[in-house]
Amino acid sequence: MIRNRVEAAKKAQEAHKQSILKNIEHRLQVARAKGDENLVRQIEAEMRSFG
Repeated sequence: MIRNRVEAAKKAQEAHKQSILKNIEHRLQVARAKGDENLVRQIEAEMRSFG
């Protein structure tokens, strides 16, 4: 039972991480589409620090 909880927690943690990365990638695409180079650099820095 504990093993299942640990596995479930790991899966939830990975899903959360993937969700955050997807959100960051979307924000980066929007910033690029708007041509906001300052924001692009900030989001890229955020992505590097997150990953």
